[in-house]
Amino acid sequence: LVLAGAGSGKTSVITRKIAFLIEQLGIPGRHIAAVTFTNKAAREMKERVGRIIDRKLTRGLTVSTFHNLGLNIIREEHDHLGYHPGFSIFDAEDAKALIQDLMLTHGSTDAGDELNPVQMTISSWKNAMRAPAEALSKAADEREQRIAIIYDYYNEYLKAYNAVDFDDLILLPVMLFRQHPDVLAKWQRKIRYMLVDEYQDTNATQYDLLKLLVGDGARLTAVG
Repeated sequence: LVLAGAGSGKTSVITRKIAFLIEQLGIPGRHIAAVTFTNKAAREMKERVGRIIDRKLTRGLTVSTFHNLGLNIIREEHDHLGYHPGFSIFDAEDAKALIQDLMLTHGSTDAGDELNPVQMTISSWKNAMRAPAEALSKAADEREQRIAIIYDYYNEYLKAYNAVDFDDLILLPVMLFRQHPDVLAKWQRKIRYMLVDEYQDTNATQYDLLKLLVGDGARLTAVG
């Protein structure tokens, strides 16, 4: 774990660590994954690695956002999750439109005013690993009960459309790994070294994904 201030070279620690693992320890690039939070940061990290290591040695190296890593896992393991190949990804506007339709269908008279709060609540529940049934059982009031019911319908419709939303890109791999130890073991063999930039920004599901992938045998370098 590396804790340091902004501009002090934390990302350089990750790129140099990748170079050390590949050049000095002989770890194949395909067994190393580095993750961060934005596509821009991931591109910059990949470019830095490319400047200090022979590109032939980095073949198979994963440098991506958390969500792109999750997407790759879902694509490879879609059958275990009950999805068909070529599933679609709902962006925020797609998700909002579906939630609005569900709210109107199920009796909401103020879908316009409530739409954004409902979408944010569903997203927060997904990021807290709270399934619809748990959200309903733990609802603090009638309003949360209504949102939990919409949440349940929302998940059902996503599955029917062979689609996932942005939050699912982390949630589904975590659920998959918890329910299928054999699949988790496969990915633990694949990713033997994990490096995380801006580690302090991880949420509950991202942290769970890291813990599962790292397991007992992998190595983790986290900077923040």
